[in-house]
Amino acid sequence: MSTVVLDNVTKVYPGGHLAVDRMNLRADEGELLVLLGPSGCGKSTLLRMIAGLEDITAGELWLGGRHANHLAPRDRDVAMVFQNGALYPHRTVRGNISFPLEIAKTDPAVVRERVVELSRALHIDETLDRRPATLSGGQRQRVAMGRAIVRRPSLFLMDEPLSNLDAGMRTELRMEISSLVRALGVTTVYVTHDQIEALTLADRIAIMNRGVLQDIGTPGQVYNDPATAFTAAFLSSQQLNLLAADVRTPQNQFILLDFGPHQIRMNWTDPRAYAISQHTGSQIVVGIRPDALVPVPEYTEGPTFFGRVRTLEYHGHEWLAYLEAGIPAVVVPEPPDPRQARTGGGQEAGRSRSVVRRLLSGGNAAEDGEPAGPVPAGSGTHRRADLIVRLGARPVWRAGEHGRVAVDVSRLMLFTQDGHRIDPPRR
Repeated sequence: MSTVVLDNVTKVYPGGHLAVDRMNLRADEGELLVLLGPSGCGKSTLLRMIAGLEDITAGELWLGGRHANHLAPRDRDVAMVFQNGALYPHRTVRGNISFPLEIAKTDPAVVRERVVELSRALHIDETLDRRPATLSGGQRQRVAMGRAIVRRPSLFLMDEPLSNLDAGMRTELRMEISSLVRALGVTTVYVTHDQIEALTLADRIAIMNRGVLQDIGTPGQVYNDPATAFTAAFLSSQQLNLLAADVRTPQNQFILLDFGPHQIRMNWTDPRAYAISQHTGSQIVVGIRPDALVPVPEYTEGPTFFGRVRTLEYHGHEWLAYLEAGIPAVVVPEPPDPRQARTGGGQEAGRSRSVVRRLLSGGNAAEDGEPAGPVPAGSGTHRRADLIVRLGARPVWRAGEHGRVAVDVSRLMLFTQDGHRIDPPRR
């Protein structure tokens, strides 16, 4: 097994394109670390630097405690699975899986035993004498995984191995990858842009955007306790409600989040109260997931929003409602573009989530000429200014009706105008 440590790793391509900006990251022995982010965020570049397929412009890479910046790929004891499988078309399934062992001059009897054993675990034992062209996409990816696993490397690198498969095959292979990797106990770095893959596979998730680490933690931490509004929005299966609210403290009796036509009170007993009170008189960004809003009768008291149901959407297993509530909605605050302005201060390997947030809070307030604070939905950069509400399998409203939703205050995610979480005292 092997640890992976990136210490201020930076990648700049010819022409000055900054792909990865001073990345600090650690994958422990036996850990399945998922790199998650949108296309072009630098996650595949980071994986290729670990594999030795891309040179590191600056910073240090350590594999299993060994400095690896200038190690050749063959000397890193790394196996990589690519998006398209990258099989040898002239070799059978058996020949593809056994190839790494043949190169290493492993005993033929051991080769045969490992190939048969692994093919059974991957459910491709009936295809051993077939060539890649006769296989389905899912079978080809299983063969690619088998070829990577068979020589038992100290580190697996997987670059979106499921992205070319249909939904059913992705689910099946996802479960197989998880069980195989954990059974082998091999350190794995897995790249994906699919938040469901990340949440179901990972021991920890590192979220990237524009070459910068946005957040890192267990799936539960980054989903329920995101460090940035970008993380919260990216990990939402439905669009996240991002709303602008003014913070007030009337006679210091409670905290009032003023959304214009609606107000929500927070008691001082709330663990976030003191941190929020530091923004009194200012505007913050409030994130609410659609399942944190529950339809209730019109006369219900407590923290609620109300409005007219503009439209309903049927998603098979559930309905979504779009509620016109008159609340200012905002776009997802983007981090500063590191190609235009770098955040202040160096990052530390193995840093805590609070340090991540602190270091990401610097930089320019604007990018590409757009304001750094909340941008009204009417600017054209936000799809809708409505509240999105999950209704379950049966809709309780019809389009055009008025509805009221209870707000689960404990699940409100609170961010500064530049998208960084307003921290309560650490748990």
